[in-house]
Amino acid sequence: MELKGQVAFVTGGARGIGKAIAEALAARGARIALGDMNLEEAAATAAALKAGGAECAAYGLDVSRAEDVEKTFEAIKNDFDRLDILVNNAGITRDGLLLRMKPEDWDAVMNVNLRSVFLCSKEAVKIMSRQRYGRIVSIASVVAFMGNPGQVNYGASKAGIVGLTKTIAKEYAGRGITANAVAPGFIITAMTEKLPEAVRDQMLAAIPSGKFGTPEDVAHAVSFFCLPATGYVTGQVMHVNGGMYM
Repeated sequence: MELKGQVAFVTGGARGIGKAIAEALAARGARIALGDMNLEEAAATAAALKAGGAECAAYGLDVSRAEDVEKTFEAIKNDFDRLDILVNNAGITRDGLLLRMKPEDWDAVMNVNLRSVFLCSKEAVKIMSRQRYGRIVSIASVVAFMGNPGQVNYGASKAGIVGLTKTIAKEYAGRGITANAVAPGFIITAMTEKLPEAVRDQMLAAIPSGKFGTPEDVAHAVSFFCLPATGYVTGQVMHVNGGMYM
C-alpha cells in the first residue's frame, strides 16, 4: 500500500492500458480519478474499482481541449483535495503514409497524444508545486525511437512526449516533482488488435522474447515511477517491449 491516501489521475483510463494502470495504482492504495472521452465506459471501470474497495471517480473530457482539462482538474481538486500522480495515457492513431496523410489526421493525433500531455501536465504542476510533491508519468511508444511506416503523426507525437517529459523534469525537480515516460512496444489492446494479421506476425518476429506485451506489463512500469521511493528517478524513459528496441 505504498500509495495509500495519494490521488492519481489517469487519462484514457476507461479501458486497455489506462484501465490496467488505474487497477495497479488502486492495488497500491491510491485513490483514482479516471478521465476519458467515453464517460459511460469510464464510469463502469470506476464502479469495478469501487467494488474492489478503491475510492474512484470518473470524469468525461476531451483531453485536447484546454477548457475541458481545466474544468476536470478543478473537479478533481474539489473531490479529492489534492493530486499526487498524473498518468498521461490518452492516445489515438490515424495511420497513413506521409504522402497520403491528411492534415486533419495529423492534427487529431498531435492534439490527443501530445497537446493533452502539455495541457494536463500544466494543470497538474499547479497543484503539485504547492504540495512540493508529485509524479507525472506519460505513455510514449517504441515508435518514437524506431519509427514505423504509416505512423508519421503517431511517431512524432510520441517523440514529442519524450522531449516534453525531460523538460518538465528539469523545470520542476526542485519542487519535488518527477516526470518520466514509459515507452511500450507491441501491447495487446483493442487498438492494436485492429492491425492486419500480416503486420502482427511481422511485429512478433521482431520481438526477442517471442510474445506481445500486456496492459499489465505497462502498468507495472508506470507504478514504479509513481512510488514515493523513486523520487530520485526523473527525466527517464522506461522501455517495455520484450527486447524489440534496446
